[in-house]
Amino acid sequence: MALSARPELVTANDVLVTAEVPRDKPLDGVRLKLNGADVTGSFRADASTHTLTGLVDRLGPGRNHLVATAGPLRDQLVLTNHPATGPVISGPHEQPYACTTDKFRLVDGSTLGAPLDPDCSVATRVDYAYRSTAGRTKPLPDPATRPADLATTTTITGETVPFLIRIETGTLNRSIYQIAMLHDPATDDPTYSQRSPGWNERLIYTFGGGCRRGWYTQGTDTGGVLDPQMLGRGYAVASASLNVFGNNCNDLLAAETMMMVKERFVERYGDPLFTIGWGSSGGSYQSHQIADNYPGLLDGIVVGRSFPDVASATNITLFDARLLEHYFTEVAPGAFSQEEQRQVAGFLRWQSIRNLSDGAKRLDPVAEFPDELPAELRYHPQTNPGGARADVYDHTANVYGRDPATGFARRPLDNVGVQYGLAALNSGAISTQQFLDLNEGIGGLDLDAVPTTARTSADPIARNAAYRTGRVLFGGAGLAGTPIIDYRSYSEDAANGDIHMMTHGFATRARLEAANGDADNQVFLVEDSRYGGFSLTSPTLRYALTSMEEWLTALVGDDSALPAHQKVVRTKPAELTDACWSRDAAPRKIVQRLTADNAGECGQLFPAYSTPRLVAGAPLPDDVVTCHRKAVAWSDYSVSFSPAERERMSRIFPSGVCDWTKPGVGQQPLRDTWPAVK
Repeated sequence: MALSARPELVTANDVLVTAEVPRDKPLDGVRLKLNGADVTGSFRADASTHTLTGLVDRLGPGRNHLVATAGPLRDQLVLTNHPATGPVISGPHEQPYACTTDKFRLVDGSTLGAPLDPDCSVATRVDYAYRSTAGRTKPLPDPATRPADLATTTTITGETVPFLIRIETGTLNRSIYQIAMLHDPATDDPTYSQRSPGWNERLIYTFGGGCRRGWYTQGTDTGGVLDPQMLGRGYAVASASLNVFGNNCNDLLAAETMMMVKERFVERYGDPLFTIGWGSSGGSYQSHQIADNYPGLLDGIVVGRSFPDVASATNITLFDARLLEHYFTEVAPGAFSQEEQRQVAGFLRWQSIRNLSDGAKRLDPVAEFPDELPAELRYHPQTNPGGARADVYDHTANVYGRDPATGFARRPLDNVGVQYGLAALNSGAISTQQFLDLNEGIGGLDLDAVPTTARTSADPIARNAAYRTGRVLFGGAGLAGTPIIDYRSYSEDAANGDIHMMTHGFATRARLEAANGDADNQVFLVEDSRYGGFSLTSPTLRYALTSMEEWLTALVGDDSALPAHQKVVRTKPAELTDACWSRDAAPRKIVQRLTADNAGECGQLFPAYSTPRLVAGAPLPDDVVTCHRKAVAWSDYSVSFSPAERERMSRIFPSGVCDWTKPGVGQQPLRDTWPAVK
């Protein structure tokens, strides 16, 4: 069996393989041949497991045949090899694409220099750093010299080692990757068969945030591999520039990159006991979607300031905020007070309308480009209509497809039938006149994100692809058996509002409950923002890492035949429950189940607020792209409409209003994991 990759998804000309040999056959009697050439010498025997394990290299492009024989017994493994530069599952490479190796900073402040080819490749290199007794990470210019201020650390497996950090940097899938672990350069380099004493045999993969200007560039950072808490506990830490959504906001490309970097890790250092996904905001998108869509890459996830995915709840909220801001400021200025606007939007702060409208630049093909993309390559509807479009849909066009009439990406974005301000109307916060005016004038956005009088209709091909391929998070595939700790540094009460809203975490929980019957494999931990957004300076987040370690250790030790969801629930540490921490100088832990209705003390301290689509009646999962519609039912309203107003409603909603009791049009569960663009 292939250890480092699925057999059909091998990359970079090599793969780590284990051959399980029948107990009645001697290990030295096994012969292995790759495409007819004997490679038995590449394998090491393990008498305790009666296996042979080896790194098979010199794979040719495409299909390769590895044949094992033991006397009359014969078995074959077909290995399909893909280039180190990709692509593998994400479809054709995005073009244009800006290399940034000359801007990527190494631990000593130098850069990787110019790329070696048009795919932005560099030679793989190893650098060393160390942690000082003063608590600083410093470069180690001479690995043969021990600094006087070198600290030591004791890992979670009890090894006390010098705090010397080995950092591998290279390129895979046109992305810059790094792998860091504790290792003494005075000893032999670690390999899959000779592991570093400082490595605790566990891997953390970090994912970076963002989704603004996240296209057409290699990027100049990773999710971070030098966190002293992670390394000090003995974890290996890996990440890549295309796993930072400020560089790349395509979750399929992010999954492919993570897959290739983990393959490299296993081949070089060995198969970890488990892999933890670690990321906040844009990093939570990746953690959720990779765990659900590509099971096996991540075994548990710790996410912060979370969203379910890129395509649904977030983009829908940003889209609606953009429409509301345009309506309140351009179409009907002065028609709604600030408080009435806030009630229609559902946010805690009125300022969030503008804040999130600005976030909708990810839907705009001209608003924001990475600095590295030359101006002459950028799309402009008049001056450069054939240029690269800086929106999240064109960035993911391999999945959504392109409209042959325009050449632009199809979009899973829709607001036909949506009754904006419905809850505000029913509560008496706005009048029937305001409700009708708003829904008559709200309009939509065209393919260039320009406001239109007509509502926006989703392209059915894109909408169906979003569900079928996991771009809209399902929650019942790989996530069903994945431990999830959702840590939130609460920022919804910031003066200018914030995109990181509690309700998006509850949307994920609602999807888990719908798919699996419960969300008992997800734990919420909430505190105020005194420690920043997602930093291990927070004792709560350090507790989350310790708890995930305990949880996954128990889970990998559970060899029962129970379904994955039952196993992950029963191995959860008993003391790991939903909780929040008070806002006192010495925070007090409050244990309670957190709910979207803001029950209990935690709900009062850290309340969740609504979104424009939820105010319009959408269900909490917020995963409906296009709603089924129904005729207006006047019993749905707590107010009375005059005959003239009823007639006006029929003109505003000629095809009816959203029926939120039904799944979305084309909505379906993720039926096949490991989706790929062919």
